[in-house]
Amino acid sequence: MSEPELAHAGLNLGDTGELTKDQAENAIFGFWIFLMSDAVIFALLFATYGTMIASTVGGPTPASEFKLLPAFVETLLLLTSSATFGRATIAMKYDEPRRVLFGWLGATLGLGLVFLALEANDFATMFAHGAYPMRSGFLSSFFALVGLHGLHVAVACFWLVVMVGQICAYGLDARVRINLLRLGLFWHLLDIVWIAIFSVVYLQGNIG
Repeated sequence: MSEPELAHAGLNLGDTGELTKDQAENAIFGFWIFLMSDAVIFALLFATYGTMIASTVGGPTPASEFKLLPAFVETLLLLTSSATFGRATIAMKYDEPRRVLFGWLGATLGLGLVFLALEANDFATMFAHGAYPMRSGFLSSFFALVGLHGLHVAVACFWLVVMVGQICAYGLDARVRINLLRLGLFWHLLDIVWIAIFSVVYLQGNIG
């Protein structure tokens, strides 16, 4: 009886080449462990923000600094980027033309970069108002939480560029497919964290 073909969450990895089935599964499982540890870090930062939100020491407050419309636009950008990444994954799964895959990955990268540009503009505006991390406990916890998320998005964008390079160099072999799958998991986690940031930080900051 032949060995079952490696498959994961609807993504057909096909022939694993030099990778054994266990190696490929361990690579994905190990990345899930990393994602869960990252989620714990964000959970701790959320808890810290919750305890420090009132520690403004007479400085800028959530109501004075947070603008709901830009944060909502940034949310739409990230959610759309998750959809375009998912479409790229489908293009890979069904072996659509390479230009289609690159097109969806390029759209994902563009949305991520626009998100980062808008977030940088938000931070610059806050700095201009004197709302910088050392000003109060509230601002320190805010920039630690939102800034770390932005750093993750920047890393994901760089990783996506690396993935395009890997596809050009090696094609869609099993290693590249697994790497793209891991990047997708990472990207979707960032979307989930941002939805929590939008709800807990920006939305409550405006209505609180």
